[in-house]
Parts: sequence; structure tokens; C-alpha cells
Amino acid sequence: MTVPEPAATATARSPAGSAVHLTRVTRLFDGLAAITQVSLQVGTGESVWLRGSNGSGKSTLLRVIATAISPTYGGGTVLGHNLTRGRARIRATTELVGHNTRLYDELTATENLHFVCDLLGLDPAGVPAALERVGLAEVATVRAGNFSQGMRQRLVLARCLVRRPRLLLLDEPYAGLDPDARVVVDDLLAESGRAGRTVLIASHEAPPEQLVHRTVVMDGGRLNGEDP
Repeated sequence: MTVPEPAATATARSPAGSAVHLTRVTRLFDGLAAITQVSLQVGTGESVWLRGSNGSGKSTLLRVIATAISPTYGGGTVLGHNLTRGRARIRATTELVGHNTRLYDELTATENLHFVCDLLGLDPAGVPAALERVGLAEVATVRAGNFSQGMRQRLVLARCLVRRPRLLLLDEPYAGLDPDARVVVDDLLAESGRAGRTVLIASHEAPPEQLVHRTVVMDGGRLNGEDP
């Protein structure tokens, strides 16, 4: 078996037009591989559905791309920045929507979004419109700690609308959402596509076919080709 290249010595450079370029990425937890030898390239402005069942490694892969965790072996680039040495630059223009909403429970919906704007130097003028779009305008002054899980997911979608990240990573974005909120997810996908943003959707549920360019299959921690 070929030994993967350690992350610390990986020197992959991003090909022209590539937003995500991974080379033989492996991530171990307690000696067990969650993802194994994953090589993936996603073009700038491309929307890709990462299809796979629960436990297939989709969430781990997105967390590696978002720099929430580091690869154990292998390496690559995200938005032109080295996966291990350019973490701060990657995070500044990447949004991961996953099981951990990363909201501040003691802050209101509006305050959560204003905090993100202050942190990233963004204009907060779009906050009310974002809350309106996700159906949270009437609870804008309610603390996030009092929100249901579905409402928290809506607030995270509002954060995406305010941030407008260059790379959007969606981990099971439809889970636990009512039909109206699912429409918000689809609208976000459509808007991202029109704006030329790169999107990677990890889900066992199919997003609308017209909103993705291609499908990549993941199984047992490995990429298993593409759907026709």
C-alpha cells in the first residue's frame, strides 16, 4: 500500500480555475480512517453534490475543506491557499453550514449577524433583509438560545446571505427543515450559482438537479466516482 504524504510536507498548488484541490487526503480519528486517500477538484463557480449515506465521510471531508480539522495525511489548496498554512485566509471567505450552527445563544438573531459583520468588516445594512428572507424578521430581537433547531438553521442561512462567501459548504442542509425553509436553501443555491460562487453540498438527499453541475459519490470514506 502506498503511504500517504504527510500533511506537513504536502506542497500541492491549486490549478488554474480550481477552488478546491485535494490530493490523497486522509483523516484519522483514534487510528481509524474517516476519509481515505481523497483526491478532489472543484472548479471555481461550480456546484457539486457530494452524495453518500450517513457515515460515508461526507461531513469529515467538508470539515477538512473548511479547515475545522486538519488532514492527517495529504494536502491541497482551497481558494488558492494551502490547506494547512492558509487556514485564516480560507476561513475568511468560506462558510460551513453543518450540524454545529456556531451561533451565540446569548445574542439575538440580529446581534449574531451584526457580530459576524463586525468580525469580517462587512456592511450590516443587509441584516434585516436577510432575516426577512429566512422568515425570522418577527423574532429578530429574540436570543438565539431560545430558538428551535429549525429556527437556528434558518439563522445560519441568514448568515450565509449576509456573508456571501466565495466557497459555500453545506452539510445535510435539508435536515430538520420545514418546506418553507427548504425553499430558502434552494434559493441560496440558485443565488450562489448566479453570483459565480463555489458550492459543495454533502447530502443523502438530492438537491434540485438544475442547481448542481455534477454529482460525486462517497462511500466508506472514499470517493467512488461520479454519477453519469
